[in-house]
Amino acid sequence: MKKFLTLLIIIFIGVFATQAGTSYHLDNLAIDDLFARAELVDFNHVEPLAPLADMGYANQAFFEENKDPLVAFLLSWFLGYLGIHRAYLGTSTGTIVGYILTLGGCGIVATIDWIMLLIGLVNNDISQYIDNPKFFMW
Repeated sequence: MKKFLTLLIIIFIGVFATQAGTSYHLDNLAIDDLFARAELVDFNHVEPLAPLADMGYANQAFFEENKDPLVAFLLSWFLGYLGIHRAYLGTSTGTIVGYILTLGGCGIVATIDWIMLLIGLVNNDISQYIDNPKFFMW
């Protein structure tokens, strides 16, 4: 039985291997056209937010100041033990790693963060928690 299955597998692979080479075709004219329309990019002089400049978001402060308290609260509710709400608020990577390794301070720190973000949601002000480098954000 093992020999029969092995023979079937070899035949199956052989049939598909012979068909694989016939389905690919390179269009050299299309490739040459792509290279002709390509732009040369100098990576030594690239502005970090250049792709966002066309959308009107070139100001980095836009990303830092407009943090929705509801989003932070919901992230804290569902993923607080992983520190995802702290990543959303702009906390340093070391703090987030600390959250992951301790599972949100055994859930205690994550719960207190959730309460603080609930208060911030009610007051519609979480500015004191944005870019807060401390492990205990309160």
